[in-house]
Parts: sequence; C-alpha cells; structure tokens
Amino acid sequence: MNRIKKIFKKTPSWITEEERLQVIEQSSKQVSRGVFFATIIIITSFLPVFMLTGQEGKLFHPLAYTKTFIMIVDALLVITLAPVLISFFMKGKFRPDHDNPVNRVLERVYEPVIKVILKWRKTTIAINVMALVITIPLLKSLGSEFMPPLDEQSILFMPVTLPNISNAEAKRILQVQDKIIKSVPEVDKVLGKAGRASTATDNSPISMIETIIMLKPQSQWRKGKTKKDIINELDAKLQIPGVVNGWTQPIINRINMLATGIRTDVGVKVYGQNLDSIAIVSERVKDLLEGTPGITDLYVEPVTGGKYLSIDIRRADLARYGLTADDVNQTVETALGGASVGNTIEGRQRFSISVRLAQEYRNSVERIQRIPLMSAASGEVPLSAVADVKFVDGPPMITSENAMLRGAVLFNVRGRDLGSTVKDAVDKMSQAKGVLPAGYYLEWSGQYENLIRGQQTLMWIAPVVLVIIFFSLYFAFHSLREAFLSLITVPFALIGGAYMIYFWGVNLSVAVAVGFIALFGIAVETGIVMVIYLNDAMQQLVQQKGNSAATITKNDLRQYVIYGAAKRLRPKLMTVCVSLFGLVPVLWATGVGTDVMKPIVLPMIGGVLTSSTHILLVTPLIFLMSKEYELRKYGKLEIHETHH
Repeated sequence: MNRIKKIFKKTPSWITEEERLQVIEQSSKQVSRGVFFATIIIITSFLPVFMLTGQEGKLFHPLAYTKTFIMIVDALLVITLAPVLISFFMKGKFRPDHDNPVNRVLERVYEPVIKVILKWRKTTIAINVMALVITIPLLKSLGSEFMPPLDEQSILFMPVTLPNISNAEAKRILQVQDKIIKSVPEVDKVLGKAGRASTATDNSPISMIETIIMLKPQSQWRKGKTKKDIINELDAKLQIPGVVNGWTQPIINRINMLATGIRTDVGVKVYGQNLDSIAIVSERVKDLLEGTPGITDLYVEPVTGGKYLSIDIRRADLARYGLTADDVNQTVETALGGASVGNTIEGRQRFSISVRLAQEYRNSVERIQRIPLMSAASGEVPLSAVADVKFVDGPPMITSENAMLRGAVLFNVRGRDLGSTVKDAVDKMSQAKGVLPAGYYLEWSGQYENLIRGQQTLMWIAPVVLVIIFFSLYFAFHSLREAFLSLITVPFALIGGAYMIYFWGVNLSVAVAVGFIALFGIAVETGIVMVIYLNDAMQQLVQQKGNSAATITKNDLRQYVIYGAAKRLRPKLMTVCVSLFGLVPVLWATGVGTDVMKPIVLPMIGGVLTSSTHILLVTPLIFLMSKEYELRKYGKLEIHETHH
C-alpha cells in the first residue's frame, strides 16, 4: 500500500520560484556581460568600414549601417529582453548538460583531445604558429583587384575605329556588328549607337561605337557556356580591320568614366603640352605594354588624325569683289550648318525651322567651292574665288586635366587579376628608357586608381580595428592578460580566411577586406565566451581549495581548465554554429549580387572554423600556462569576476 502511495504521491517542486529566478539572474549576469561586450566589440570593429571613401564607400556604407544598428539593438536585448524570455520559458525540472545525448557525444570526443593538447604544449603551439606563418606566402600569392566584378546580366561592346571615319562607314560597321552579335544563340537583344547623344555629358566621337547586348536567361544558354565564353566567341567573330574591340558592362563603364575619365579597366594617362608629342609617347607606351599577360583590348586614344574642313578667306580677293569676311562666314554658316528662319508651333510644342543646302550640294570639296556669294559689284561669285577650301588634319577630340593636355592608352584585363597585371606593366615601363621627353609624365588610372586608394585606406583601417578590439576587451575584463588572450584568436582566424579564399580562387579586394574586418569581431566573440567559463572554473577552484600556491597544484589547475573548457561546450559551439548557419547558404546563392557577397562571406566562414578550433583547443592551453605563471610568480591566482 505504501508503494502505491509513493507512485501517486505528487513530487514537490525541486526548486522554488524564487530560487529559479535567482539562478536565472545569476546566470544572466555571468553570461550577459561577456555577450554584451562581445556584441559591442563586433559593432566597434566594423565602424572603420565607414572610413572607406569613393566607390567602395558607397557600396559598403549601407552594409555597415545595417549591421551596426542591428548589433546595437542586439546588445540591448541581451541585457534586457533575453533574461525575461528565459524566465518565461525555462520552467520545470531541468536536466544537467551531460544528460543531453549531443552534449555527451561532444564531451567524449572533446575531453580526450583537450587532454592531449594540454600534454603536448610545445607541439600544439608550434603547429598553430606554422599554420599562421604559412598564410603569409599564401596571401602574397593571391591576386588583387579593386572589387570583384559584378555580373550585370548584360555586355557593353565598345569598339573604336579610325578617327576620320565617315558617317556612312560608321553606320555600315554598326549594322554589320549588330548582325554578327545577334547570330550568337545566347544574345537576346542588341542596341548599338555611334557618336554621341545630343548632350554635353556624352563626349563620344563618331569613331566610338557603343553596343548594349542583352543576354537571355542563363537556363537558355548552351550547356557549359559562361559569360566569359560568350565574350570570347563574340570577340573572335568581330575581328573587323581598322576596328579595336573593347568589352565591358554598362553600369561599371559609366562609373569608371565618371570617376576617372577612363572607359576601360585600366588606362595610362599621358600628360604634356603638345598633342603630337603626346601621340608619339602614347604609341611608345602601347608598344611596351603589348604582350603583357592579362592585357587585352589595348589601343591608344586618338589625339591626332581627325579631319577638318578648312575655309581660309583670301582678304585681297574679297576687296576685289566688294565682299566682307562677314558675308562669306554668314553664307558658309547658312549653307553648311543651317540658319533658323522661323518657328512652328504644334500644340504646346515649339520647333525652330532651319534651312541649309541639300546633301548633294555640300557633300564634297568641289561642290562647296561652288557655293555662290552675292556681290553688289560683281554679281554671283563662287566661294572658291575668295577662299581656299580643303581638308586638314587635326585632333579628333582634345582632352585636358589639371590644366594640361592629356592622352591615354587604354586596355582591359581578362584572364588574370588586375593588381599583378598592372604591376608587370609598371615594371616594364620602369625598365624602359627614352619613353618620356622632358615635361611629360604618366599616371595609371581606371580601376587601378581605385585599387590603390582602397589599399591605402585599408592599410591604416586594419590596425585601427585591432586597437579598438583590444581596448574593448580590456574594458570587458579589466585585465591586459585576459584581453590579449581573447585578441590572440584574431590572427588565427586569419588562417582559415586565407585558406578559404585561396582554394576558392578569389582575389584580394576591398570586399575580402570587409569580410576579414567582420570576421575579427565574430572570432573575438567566441573567445570571450571561452574565457568567461575558464574564469568561472578558476573561481570554483579557489572556493574549493583556496587561493594559494600551497593548496593549488598544477594538476588541479589542469583539471579545472579541462572542466571549464569541456563542461560548457554547448554554448561555445552554439556561438560558432549560429555564425556558420547564417553564412554558409550564401555560397550556394545565385543571381545578381552574389559575385560581391561571396568574397565577403568566404573569409568569414573559413575564419570562424579555424578561430573556433583555436579557441576550443589552444585558448585553454594558453590560459593554463598563464595561470601556472601567476601561481609561480605571485603565489596565487588573479581571479577576474564573471558574475557582475
């Protein structure tokens, strides 16, 4: 009967409501401070992204604002809403961590490993240092570029022909090119134009053709075809004598032209005082750059070779016929350019009416020479009687920068990274002699100009990030040693990021640098969680055996470090997994924008993996060595409070 009563007897609550809330309060104080400071560190480490300027600043400032505001709210919720939600949902009788089968499996795997690590100290540290050292030549072997190329789902074909080409020939070439381009199965629409629009912002000469090529959806492409393959196929089909092909994309082309005045990936600007000399120097530069691996679509921006119709008035003959220079100029202006004779109104629109000679009366020098001039003394006089009409050579377009005349040698980079390609080209130019006469100089522009600016900015942004992280850690722990212990995870996070971008075949760029900056904050966050639990284990050790070298042995330190590292394994792994689960799906994402997102995410994924491995294995080892040093030197342990 008593046995039956025991079965149906209601078991009293194992803990009172007041005790439950007290446990939640103490646990929240222990963890929330570290998580709060970790979140603050992530925020502050990402703030230097706001220092980026130019194109890269416009691209990454929205990302920096979004992440900063989200993390600020997150930091507030950690210390306000999170404990409240825990008090609502964490009720009933809870099992200890080791009752969870996942925890048991993880601890069984982790404990033997951490014991071996703590035993083979020098070997462990040597392996980590070697892995870190290997990343230096690894990073140096990577190519560099300003930004990863964004696939705009379209192509801009910009061929350049001779500067003295006629309108009819430009029209014919344009029609032939469009027909050839449309023959490629992946091409959906083609729209080409020659010359410039009726606006002062488009200074394209008639010799420059712009053709926008819209592609079909990628699912309709031939099997195995990529955008690079399509460009190579089009380039092979469009080899027309007298035409130099150029391939880019519509948006990036406009950005390059507005920012640097160069419509290709890279341009060598030639500055001087004489157009003929600039043309000679430009040809020398072009000859030197030919054959450099990676350089394609190489051509000289024409500064000579244009054709002008020259009408030189002979003033002695003007007096003979009783004419003035104004009479000749007004007639030529009206006959060739057209003169407004009135307006026409159609509804709310008003159009001017211009009159000039028909095309057949002004399409050759001979016909222009026969344009009649009306003389009061001699009647009708042909233009050739008082002026010399002929074609003369001149610049097709005059470009100036910084109060100096400017020419340019333009080229794109394909099949190689931008940084090493330009470096080889610069080396060639440096070794050559007699290229530049006195008073002339060169300037590398285009995307390379942005690359150099971005690198110079990042060179001082990276140290700023590390200094910010270090001081944030110091304010979190109030200990230089603990701050250094958490900060040391940053270079080891670099290992995974470097290997990841190396094996993925990604070039170093501003996007990769932003990924590393974001990685540093995430790596420190996991390190803080580990240090908190290790300090908590030291507090328990001091409570058990007192804080003295006489009562605490090295074996005690070792056992409690293993306890602090292994018994709280789940929250550390959850911190890592949350980051990974949020980042890994980007690797399988497709569509516009993934070209830029993957270089940001790759170093973060690789860095989280190696930094978490370092935190789980090496951080306890360094922590143990530091505590042994404290015990040996000071005779007691420095305990850093984790409960408030």
